[in-house]
Amino acid sequence: MIDLKLPKIPDRTPIKITVSIMPGLHDALRDYASLYEKAYGREEPVTELIPAILAAFLENDRAFVRARDTQKRESRG
Repeated sequence: MIDLKLPKIPDRTPIKITVSIMPGLHDALRDYASLYEKAYGREEPVTELIPAILAAFLENDRAFVRARDTQKRESRG
């Protein structure tokens, strides 16, 4: 087997899910999108920001990251 520095690229096929949110959360997401546009000079729809917001939240939840790493190690045996 060839030992390349670049690991195999993971599956990047998007998975579409549908969620219902409360009006207050929708308002907050619209406000976030407005502030995002002011900060970066680029309008992004809420639907495009949600995946990035969720990913950032999960990446920064230290307890989740540790527990997930432990779970992965245990499942590998």
